[in-house]
Amino acid sequence: MRIQDSIALVTGGASGLGEATVRNIVKNGGKAAILDLSEEKGTLLAEELGENAVFFKTNVTSEEDVQHAIDSAIAQFGSINTVVNCAGIAVAEKTVGRNQAHCFDNFKKVIEINLIGTFNVIRLAAAHMVKNQPNQEGERGVIINTASVAAFDGQIGQAAYSASKGGVVGMTLPIARDLAKSGIRVMTIAPGLIETPLFASLSEEAKAALETQVPFPSRLGRPSEYAQLTQSIIENVMLNGETIRLDGAIRMAPR
Repeated sequence: MRIQDSIALVTGGASGLGEATVRNIVKNGGKAAILDLSEEKGTLLAEELGENAVFFKTNVTSEEDVQHAIDSAIAQFGSINTVVNCAGIAVAEKTVGRNQAHCFDNFKKVIEINLIGTFNVIRLAAAHMVKNQPNQEGERGVIINTASVAAFDGQIGQAAYSASKGGVVGMTLPIARDLAKSGIRVMTIAPGLIETPLFASLSEEAKAALETQVPFPSRLGRPSEYAQLTQSIIENVMLNGETIRLDGAIRMAPR
């Protein structure tokens, strides 16, 4: 699929990885629906990018919200053929810390947003994509999910986050197989240390310490590099059913 033919739903699209992806798609001639809970950021971004971007306030765990966003995007743009799932949260909490068990509600919330929310968007968007006219390669759509290197090298305090992202990795291949006959590809990106708003509160010293953990290039990744990889996935029809680490060869230590 050509990037200029992409009509994308981007969850978490108002900031960080999602925002960079939206900007890249629109810059290259595609169209993007921004799905996010931040009404202020999402509205401002859509207004800045013009007629090829639109914002819908969306809770990815809500069937009603996601279906409304999909229906509205199709009404606006005529169809959808791309999904990029960037919405997610993280908590840092040990299984047992200070003689207290991990908060069960916190664990469930991370799983609900990062894993169940991702699948909710996939299933509802794919139900529309299967109706698309195939392109010359027989392709009707592409779905790109966001996991994390924590899916493979989870650190102390990352039980919930690692479980959620491991689930995203684990469902990539079976969903790709489910949708193969419909010509819909499914890929996942597992970013390492990317300079998103999650790192905004860190001091320069703390950032520098993190950068030394990355073999090469020894720095935090850029959201634009994530967006660049989503474009490569969109455009390369042979990329399917796999997770790509975007991490500068980092392997996370226990803490």
